[in-house]
Amino acid sequence: MGKRRFSGMEVTLMVLFLLMAVTTVTLIALFFTREPEASKEDPGITPEGFVPQCPNIPLSHRVDCFPDAGASKQQCEQRGCCWNPLDERNVPWCFFPVNHGYTAESVNKPRANVMTATLKRMAAPSLFGADVTELSLHAEMQTNKRLRFKISDAHKQRFEVPHEHIAGLNSDPSGNIGDVLEITNKPFGLTVIRKETKKVLFDTTMAPLVFSDQYLQLSAKLPSHNIYGLGEHVHQNYRLDTNWRTWPIFTRDAFPNGGTHNLYGHYPFFLCLEDESGKSFGVFLMNSNAMEVVLQPAPAVTYRTIGGVLDFYILFGDTPEQVVQEFLELIGRPVIPPYWSLGFQLSRWNYGSLAEVKATVERNRATNMPYDIQYTDIDYMEDKKDFTYDKVKFSELPQFADYLHEKGQKYILILDPAVATSKRVGNTPYEAYDRGTAQKAWVFQSDGKTPLLGEVWPGETVFPDYTSQACIDWWVDEYERFYREIKHDALWIDMNEVANFKKGSINGCADNNLNYPPYTPRVLDEVLYSKTLCMDAKQAWGNHYDVHSLYGYSMVLATEHALQRVFGENRTLMLTRSSFPGVGKYSGHWLGDNGANWNDIKWAIPGMLEFGLFGVPYIGADICGFFDEPSEELCRRWMQVGAFYPFSRNHNAEGYKPQDPAAFGPDSLLVATSKHYLEIRYTLLPYLYTLFYKAHTTGETVVRPVMHEFFTDSNTWDVDRQFLWGKNLLITPVLDPGVEWLQAYIPDAVWYNYESMERLADRKKHVNMHLPADKLGLHIRGGAILPTQRPNVTTTYSRLNPMGLIIALDDNGQAAGELFWDDGDTRATVETGKHIHYTFSVLNRKLTMQVTHAGYQDPNNLKFDNIVILGEPHRPTSVSVTHVQSSGDTTTNVPDANIQHEGGKQVLTLQGLGLALRETYVLAWDLDPVDEAYQRFDCYPEENSDEAKCKARGCIWQQSTIAGVPWCYFPTDYGYSVSNSQQTLSGMTVDINRNMRYRSSNRPGSPDINNLRVEIIYHKSDMLQFKIWDPTTERYEVPVELSVPATPDTDENSRLYKVQITQNPFGIQVYRKSTGTKIWDSSVPGFTFSDMFIQVSTRLASENIYGFGETEHPTYRHNLDFHTWGMFSKDQPPGYKMNCYGVHPFYMGLEDTTDAHGVLLLNSNAMDVTFQPTPALTYRTLGGILDFYMVLGPTPESVVQQYTELIGRPVLPAYWSLGFQLCRYGYVNDTEISDLYRDMKKAGIPYDVQYGDIDYMERQLDFVLSSDFSNLPALVDTMRGEGMRFIFILDPAISGNETQPYPAFERGVAADVFIKWPKELSDEIVWGKVWPDFPNVTVDESLDWDTQVELYRAFAAFPDFFRDTTAAWWRQEIKDFYDKTMKFDGLWIDMNEPASFVHGTVGGKCLGNPLLENPPYMPPLESKHLGLNHKTLCMNSEQILPSGKRVKHYDVHNLYGWSHTKPTYDALLNVTGKRGIVVTRSTYPSSGKWAGHWLGDNFAAWDQLEKSIIGMMEFSLFGIPYTGADICGFFNPSEYELCLRWMQLGAFYPYSRNHNGKGNPRQDPVSWDERFANVSRDVLNIRYTLLPYLYTLMYEAHVKGSTVVRPLLHEFVDDKNTYGVHKQFLWGPAFLITPALAKGVTTVDGYVPDALWYDYYTAKDIGVRRQMLTMNTPLEHINLHIRGGYIIPWQKAEPNTFFSRKNPLGLIVALSDSNTAQGSLFWDDGEGIDTVKSAKYLLTSFSAQSNKLTSQVTHNGLHADDRLNLGVVKVWGAGSVQITHATLTPEGGTAHELTPMHNLDTQEVIINATALSVRVDQPFTLTWRTAA
Repeated sequence: MGKRRFSGMEVTLMVLFLLMAVTTVTLIALFFTREPEASKEDPGITPEGFVPQCPNIPLSHRVDCFPDAGASKQQCEQRGCCWNPLDERNVPWCFFPVNHGYTAESVNKPRANVMTATLKRMAAPSLFGADVTELSLHAEMQTNKRLRFKISDAHKQRFEVPHEHIAGLNSDPSGNIGDVLEITNKPFGLTVIRKETKKVLFDTTMAPLVFSDQYLQLSAKLPSHNIYGLGEHVHQNYRLDTNWRTWPIFTRDAFPNGGTHNLYGHYPFFLCLEDESGKSFGVFLMNSNAMEVVLQPAPAVTYRTIGGVLDFYILFGDTPEQVVQEFLELIGRPVIPPYWSLGFQLSRWNYGSLAEVKATVERNRATNMPYDIQYTDIDYMEDKKDFTYDKVKFSELPQFADYLHEKGQKYILILDPAVATSKRVGNTPYEAYDRGTAQKAWVFQSDGKTPLLGEVWPGETVFPDYTSQACIDWWVDEYERFYREIKHDALWIDMNEVANFKKGSINGCADNNLNYPPYTPRVLDEVLYSKTLCMDAKQAWGNHYDVHSLYGYSMVLATEHALQRVFGENRTLMLTRSSFPGVGKYSGHWLGDNGANWNDIKWAIPGMLEFGLFGVPYIGADICGFFDEPSEELCRRWMQVGAFYPFSRNHNAEGYKPQDPAAFGPDSLLVATSKHYLEIRYTLLPYLYTLFYKAHTTGETVVRPVMHEFFTDSNTWDVDRQFLWGKNLLITPVLDPGVEWLQAYIPDAVWYNYESMERLADRKKHVNMHLPADKLGLHIRGGAILPTQRPNVTTTYSRLNPMGLIIALDDNGQAAGELFWDDGDTRATVETGKHIHYTFSVLNRKLTMQVTHAGYQDPNNLKFDNIVILGEPHRPTSVSVTHVQSSGDTTTNVPDANIQHEGGKQVLTLQGLGLALRETYVLAWDLDPVDEAYQRFDCYPEENSDEAKCKARGCIWQQSTIAGVPWCYFPTDYGYSVSNSQQTLSGMTVDINRNMRYRSSNRPGSPDINNLRVEIIYHKSDMLQFKIWDPTTERYEVPVELSVPATPDTDENSRLYKVQITQNPFGIQVYRKSTGTKIWDSSVPGFTFSDMFIQVSTRLASENIYGFGETEHPTYRHNLDFHTWGMFSKDQPPGYKMNCYGVHPFYMGLEDTTDAHGVLLLNSNAMDVTFQPTPALTYRTLGGILDFYMVLGPTPESVVQQYTELIGRPVLPAYWSLGFQLCRYGYVNDTEISDLYRDMKKAGIPYDVQYGDIDYMERQLDFVLSSDFSNLPALVDTMRGEGMRFIFILDPAISGNETQPYPAFERGVAADVFIKWPKELSDEIVWGKVWPDFPNVTVDESLDWDTQVELYRAFAAFPDFFRDTTAAWWRQEIKDFYDKTMKFDGLWIDMNEPASFVHGTVGGKCLGNPLLENPPYMPPLESKHLGLNHKTLCMNSEQILPSGKRVKHYDVHNLYGWSHTKPTYDALLNVTGKRGIVVTRSTYPSSGKWAGHWLGDNFAAWDQLEKSIIGMMEFSLFGIPYTGADICGFFNPSEYELCLRWMQLGAFYPYSRNHNGKGNPRQDPVSWDERFANVSRDVLNIRYTLLPYLYTLMYEAHVKGSTVVRPLLHEFVDDKNTYGVHKQFLWGPAFLITPALAKGVTTVDGYVPDALWYDYYTAKDIGVRRQMLTMNTPLEHINLHIRGGYIIPWQKAEPNTFFSRKNPLGLIVALSDSNTAQGSLFWDDGEGIDTVKSAKYLLTSFSAQSNKLTSQVTHNGLHADDRLNLGVVKVWGAGSVQITHATLTPEGGTAHELTPMHNLDTQEVIINATALSVRVDQPFTLTWRTAA
């Protein structure tokens, strides 16, 4: 409580003082601004020969040599310092040189943990005189975490703080001081180093030591700007400003109004957080003299104190919390306050009478608001005299405590230290004063005999000297006497800084160096004795100059004696205003006389957090403000946050309206919200009380900065508008007027809203939190167990109520907590053991309530009644409670009626449990069998499992009636556990060991690998890698080069993800930081790593999983109902669960938050993946290592972009390859191709590419032309001359049985390019059979297939395309064919899985290890019973990587097609000199860099038509956008309707080719009838019209990785209706294709996403969105729509692209709802090699808004021959007001008026600019308008 009202005399004196102050400031200003005299240095000013050495010290490192006022160049140099003025004043102009200070001599280490030295002052001028010439340094490593160094006068005893607790500490001299402390001899300096990291923490070598009688200075460089502490002040932010801020420290009765002045306490302690590791240290200067601490940007700290010694303690911690714990071990850990003191409290200064106090009590009781304590301030006293009460206004005060006790409430009164000298009422003796005088209990004047007189509340006063034993005895006696008169429950002590309303004394202060020292720190008023005592006053501990800041501390120690005398074994409570480190051992503190304003409500939080650092956790601010009157809103918001102050008291000053809650009206919102949050407080008091127990026993903080828990997140380092209770309760108050939405930070953990109990979706991000007038943010951290108790109006009554637990499950379904419980009032229950202690833990849906100590029996027979579990998604089928007793356990089931589950919120409530306090229980809840079954992970994926086989693997056998659920499954701890881990800024390395309690995986020939290494690399903010391998034995790794940064990411703040490791079983958990979603969690049982079998499972973030291939999937989104998909490249036509041509172990996961991520397993061995409804995914692979890459999106489209950035961006196909293409296996001769070409031209059907399948070859021999196709070269030349292109096929297999020269084979043998056996087995080629026939045979195709193969197929050799020599051979063969036989434009490579028509090798006998052909585990592959070599090579065949490393085909089989593709692409470019296109059948991640893909040898069937869309969308994910299916089907005869519908759909495949198989009727467009030809022509004309748009999409795929064929969910991820759509697709973002996919339909149901859509044919808005729409689909029609908001470039269709590319460019401007649209165009020559890289292209963007279209040229490197002119612009959605005018203006050109055509019905405007020849490669503007 501070003085606020002033007398008339005081006002007059204040005015005079202000006038004097103004005059003084003016004179000082004149002094600073005067012109210095131009004179030479006076050599007599400095000691002879002293020249300051002033190197170029950085500004931020300058240490002020002239901290007092009036610095000038002359005065600076007189001090021997450096002078360098600047244009700013905060940086010192006068600063220390490097040759000031002391030198260290006689440095010794008498013991390992001790270092001593003598310090001698260097010859240099003095700052303030009386320098001590010889000092003593004593440094001691007192414990492993605490370093002390003291610098003192070597020959003279100086004042040292007589600390009550520190004096009794024992050292643990186990540390070597040399590990943490280094001494620099000249100038002397200390460097404190962290032993583990060698980081310098506290480096005093930056500036000299100054040590004079009344001025001591030490500076130190610090490792970071994260500095917290120093006090007591109002710090507007918890993290201190290091920009030249000076903080004076000297106890003072002052208002905490936000200035930098000193306040009530004295705390020269700060904590420094070093970095994201959490490593921190604390610095405590044990010095009680007036001082100031300067923080500067170096960062550095400078201490200036004016007495005593420099006694520093450096406290080391691995976390901020550990530093606080070390500090509190040093100064004394906090007292546990009585339980009742945690209740809500009311007070005010000057109620006026006891009647008014009681009225306040009654009106608040009437609201039923929790309310425990009532105060009286000094107005209860007689004339404000201690140990008296007003017998008129407070006549019934002796009975007041009983009045409160009747309702379970407590009474606290105040005492000030100052004692009046005047008589009492009626001129009766004031006996307390008289007895104190007799006992010489007072502070004396400088003569040591005369009591110093001042003035405080009762008038003239004396001041007790609490450092004197006589005073302590007097104080204890007076307090005991007073308690007998006025019963109360605790004591509040105030004004003990010590406060005095006179300056020093009623007689002033003498002029001496104590009252006026040479240097005065920047304390308030800049006079030490202002509002306190003269500094030369005498106390038992010394001069008041030295002990002033210890006054409150000594009063606390004396008061503790008094309380113990009065209350005995009762704990009671003390509350002090002035404090010093160590008072928390006995007392709490409040933040002083604040104001009712929005600043002070904010600043209270940093204040509380700081006192947590200082060891005073019982802390709070005066709720609603002490001075001034709060608004209702301010008081309401303050009551909300104040309900979570540890010390929760509403207190205000005299002269202001009452502000207790009920004063605002019993039905007010303020009362309602106050009651609500106080009831929550009281519910959580067991948790809060336990936190005080933790503070008392370990030194943990109670109110805790968010930074202390989440130090790795730099976002938390300056969070000080939110705070925590302990680890687990986050409080987010509203601290500004008129605010209902605020930016709150959600740290990186699972959080649950306390009030709704729902889990937050956000994590590690700022969120916009809605907190209306009656709400504050309150969140429980996942992993917490909070003990609770049903609240009541006082703690007396609430302690009678049942207890409970709130369990908040973390990501792993785990939680932990504890409870401390005693009678709440008895002293030292921890030390005497009279308490109960519980630990709580939840693991695997089992709660253990373990009593660890039971030394107290609560008389109320308390029970745990209700337990609430947050984050439990499933309702249990049963809940059991086991009472653990020494006499035997008993188990009962909780009745179903007592079990409640809210599925939407995932909250499980168990009621009526009746679990007795002091007893141990285990409570388990069992899931529904389905839910439980879905948690099983298959231990026996092979067929024919049984119980014996299962248990032989150490697994659990339990049958299930649920389809797909494994009967044999892993125990929960099956797998590996962590033995060692190391973390860096860029990742972590972990060693793991197999859990040997389980048997091996029991697969003969595949021994388990017991010790593995895990490496996690944070490559980028959106990409990470985790790799698991055998560190002792080299294993095969995939030789596919990926694009990862050369240097991993080290900025934790930028990452989208967080990684955690679970210990046992080992698992990797990856979280999306923005939402807290766990997107990967392999901490599930079953991880197996053996030589030929590796299995790992992970939980999935949702059921929305896409990808994995190449396999025919019936839906795009995977069905997770226990489906397994094998992956092993094979010549296998598409079929359900048939592994096909390529292998793509990549999937995209779409999280419930609509974020997306992608995961690649870089492993090329045979494998399978199993989905289960958990949701979860299991990988099983037959070799190699586990090498996962994860990209974080967060959108589906960005996932593909990031994935293709990793594996390589897709190739940009030649423009002509986007045209329609025709092929057939079974052309008899070149005449058939010639006739087809003629008929297609005649029908006018667009058509760009003709193929030759293997029938063009002689006996299917690569590079040999059949005589039946002798005219094909000439035909191809003719076609190419007319703008057509030709592609021919090449298979990899090369015949080895030729009787005539066959250069391809002969040169291949010479170059040793063919796959052979390992040399230790044979040096022969591994022969297979494919298409080539023996020479000189006639094939009888009527025979069965196997007979044909045996009789007619030649032995074939397979090139090893890994080798550079093979690539050169392949290129030469292609070049010879191009140069000598026929021209071509692209290459089609087939059969490269590799396919063989025999199994393994000719004769079927594979050499070597048979387990390679039939491994211990076989994935569910097609014909798996025949082995991996079915229809391919022997797995023991040897291939050679470019590095020379020899590998088995077993490992690289799936890479064969991949290895084949790049040499083919390189050869094509080299031979033709053009871009062309390569189409490959077998693919692997990154194949898209060189080739496109078709979906294989499909069937002419309706289901294949539909599934082709799924296949295209999957290959879009895989980074191969140039894809499509064989239109009309390859196998089996097609039929009319199917083929026509397929032509419609196929017109929108990126790779649009009609292709069918040998022996089937023709199915090309001109093979049916005229109607078919017309429909085909029409739909292909649409394709050709839109090819500029498609080509631009291909460019965006090439440079950005965007998809071309795009699932609807990529554009409309917020609409979950799109997640399962696979019968429609988009081209890019803007063109929607909805085909007919079933026989006989004339309508189709399509989904219309949430956008404006225009019918492509009519240009009309279809008028619906976000719903299914039945669309008319006659046989001639496919539904096409363009999305509003986009601009589509187009050209008029022609017979082929050679001609269409010459047409003007048109634009479709499809306006959005807001009349805007965007689009772009990429254009080049269409076939040049790498035109993007060489910048030979045009990129232009288009933008429309309202009635204006503009173009912007982004890049123009286009050759003149390829330029385009602008043609017809169609504006859709232009409105129904007639558009009559249009103006086209080229940039820098003439405006051209055009006449638009406007269809008012369709709202389409057509503007034809063709005649103007305006070039598209120049910017232009087009506007349209009405006649008006």
